[in-house]
Amino acid sequence: MKTIFISTGEVSGDLQGALLVTALRRLADKLGIDLEIVALGGRKMAAAGAKIIADTTGISSMGMWEALAYLRPSWQVRSLAKKYLKTTPPDVVILIDYIVSNIELGNYISQQLTNIPIFYYIAPQEWVWSIGNKKSDAIVKFTNKIFAIFPEEAKYYADRGAKVKFVGHPLIDRVATLSSRDIARDKLGIADEEVAIALIPASRRQELKYLLPAIFGAAQQLQAKLPNVRFWIPLSRDEFRSEIECAIDSYQIKATLITQNADLVLSAADLAITKCGTVSLELALLNIPQVVIYRVSRVTAWLAKNVFKFAIPYISPPNLVEMRSIVPELMQDDANPDRITAASLELILNRECRDRMLADYRQMRMALGESGVCDRVAAEILANI
Repeated sequence: MKTIFISTGEVSGDLQGALLVTALRRLADKLGIDLEIVALGGRKMAAAGAKIIADTTGISSMGMWEALAYLRPSWQVRSLAKKYLKTTPPDVVILIDYIVSNIELGNYISQQLTNIPIFYYIAPQEWVWSIGNKKSDAIVKFTNKIFAIFPEEAKYYADRGAKVKFVGHPLIDRVATLSSRDIARDKLGIADEEVAIALIPASRRQELKYLLPAIFGAAQQLQAKLPNVRFWIPLSRDEFRSEIECAIDSYQIKATLITQNADLVLSAADLAITKCGTVSLELALLNIPQVVIYRVSRVTAWLAKNVFKFAIPYISPPNLVEMRSIVPELMQDDANPDRITAASLELILNRECRDRMLADYRQMRMALGESGVCDRVAAEILANI
């Protein structure tokens, strides 16, 4: 029996982890390797065949102030993980994003369990967010190899001395398995004349507070301007259901909350108004025009601007791939119903604007590598055990 330990967090990490677990198990079966995968993750990874020792999909935040509420549960998960690693050392450790927890675990393993190889798959976006070099240097020091999914990510870590391999983005393979637009619209019962807008407000608790009011406020305005519009909301976490349903009633928008086969919404939409994150890249690869919004608390925004002098050129994955503006990004005070509505109408009613975004999507796709990403990563990892 060979054992792989995977550590990741958040809804997007659970998705990426599940794709990798599936590839690892498939290749292990082909090679005749008796493989057990133990993980910090969520239900998608569990469904793919991993043994989950702690669910980390709900222990996530964006912003310094917002993270305070998760300090204790995050510490408890890391303590549990260290105990498992010490008593049941795996053959390989794979870290996926999840910067604070994974840096601590990486340091612990490299110091206490020195014979275990550590691979970072989807390293933290220090090439975008970094304030100083401390975290980047730690990652380079304890990691045997980084499997990079963005070209700029590969360059950043290689320049700092890491052994890096650019493998391409795993969402290329994932979107190939999703339903086509016509099939998705048929399954959801969307008529040809209907303007279907996907509303994607939250995968983190704080996003319900900071993003949902702005997105639903824009939906109200769009509903008043577009007679054939209907909104579709894919549910990212079951515990958000009641709050989103209440918001639908409160804002009186014609919206359907999809809890099963939620990916159909991504394929079927004419437009998406979405939080910033992995889902934004999924939409781009599915050729869905989108408006991306990002908001954190005023305290975090003030600290970032005035104390840490924090400035980044772009924040959404489609724009980060080539470091240029492909999709509109509305941040903080600009992420308000009026601005979201205006950007959305531009993409719905202005064919030239829409076509330009779709052309940029095609260009962006060329920079994301070839298909078979998870299979290539799985092959290299299994070669080490």
